[in-house]
Amino acid sequence: MRRRTLHLAAVAAAALLLAGCGTQREGTASPAPPPSPTGCPTEVRLTAADDGRTVCLATGGRLRLTLRGSEDRPWTPVTATGGALRPVNAGVAVRKGDADAAFEAVAPGTTRLTSTRPLCARRPGQNSCLGIQTWTVTVTVRKS
Repeated sequence: MRRRTLHLAAVAAAALLLAGCGTQREGTASPAPPPSPTGCPTEVRLTAADDGRTVCLATGGRLRLTLRGSEDRPWTPVTATGGALRPVNAGVAVRKGDADAAFEAVAPGTTRLTSTRPLCARRPGQNSCLGIQTWTVTVTVRKS
């Protein structure tokens, strides 16, 4: 009897511990929006850490991205190739060097988002390297 009680207590403790785990990112505690019937979310947030990823978004969904840069290593405005996303007002003030953008998923298809910034700081009167850091994310939009 005692062994069974300990086993049940361990299972209950593990369940409570797992219930507290989630998919938090960058300190946000808000739960992820539910996926659409396609299995793709209706809201996606991207940062520089998402470079190289492919993400899925349901039609009608929103995508927001923030790339934090600096005055001497600024990100270029984000460009989108493909017709699946339409730019919308990001609704935020952009700090110097940052690239903030927002898009709405308007049609099934694939769009590639890109931005670049210098690898080395650009300072007047000083040498700097000519390297470029590229940020790219592929977004697949599926009909919801």
